[in-house]
Amino acid sequence: MDKPPAKPRWGAEQRLEFIEFRLFWEGSVRRSDLRERFGISIPQASADLAQYRERAPENLRYDSSGKRYLPSETFQPRILRPNAERYLAQMRALAEDVISPLDTWMVPLAEVGVTPVPTRRVDPETLRFFLKAIRAERSVQIKYQSLNESRPEPTWRWITPHAFGTDGLRWHVRAFCHIERGFKDFVISRCLAAGETGVPEAKSSEDREWHTMFTVILVPNPKLSSAQRKTIERDYGMHGGRCELKVRLALLYYLDKRLRLDVAEQQDRPKETPIVVANREEYDETLRRIVY
Repeated sequence: MDKPPAKPRWGAEQRLEFIEFRLFWEGSVRRSDLRERFGISIPQASADLAQYRERAPENLRYDSSGKRYLPSETFQPRILRPNAERYLAQMRALAEDVISPLDTWMVPLAEVGVTPVPTRRVDPETLRFFLKAIRAERSVQIKYQSLNESRPEPTWRWITPHAFGTDGLRWHVRAFCHIERGFKDFVISRCLAAGETGVPEAKSSEDREWHTMFTVILVPNPKLSSAQRKTIERDYGMHGGRCELKVRLALLYYLDKRLRLDVAEQQDRPKETPIVVANREEYDETLRRIVY
């Protein structure tokens, strides 16, 4: 009985993915690209390209003048599932020097503009401290600068962290506050020092607002023209004129501010708030019940 063909080793499979990535996103791939990215020989790179051709014979053609492989007119991804959001996230990370070109398979573009945003500095040791505590299910002592008027100066306090959250601009740790006896968000960059660890005073499962989801129904702003509303439907990937976002109750406030949903219906310039909440009454009532 013939043996089934052996599956490529992870290294070889990764190189095949690289070939398809470059064909799909960058429009070409060379043997030298494989050699430089993976440190393999030119003969091995040729073998990888031949193996890709066996997997997807209709996907590439050789350009002898440019000494490169190009996607065919009938190219269809066979190994990867292209993800535009991931590609754009990497493009932004490269532009902001968060990652280096070696951390991605992209060919960096000459120019990518990113609107600057003041960064919230997160100390690596502080982040490591929280990661360790969450994994070990421990409470921690932190020196925290609150913006609460009742605590104008930094204070030492105990919290039991269990998760991380972000509003897209800052990171916080979700934790049970031993002082206020409830679950709250603590901005990581406002943690000025880390102290001891201890036994937890609450379980993650007890954080109702973290584990409860709310569905926000978004529709195009009715103040827009019919053609503009159709564009917004396509822009946001809406189906039947609406899209539904499932969000943790603990993060609903941040969504409200980030998408400007709190002022969308009061704006005179609908292009500045192209989407509005369809289930507004339920949405507002839920926001009122959440503790921040």
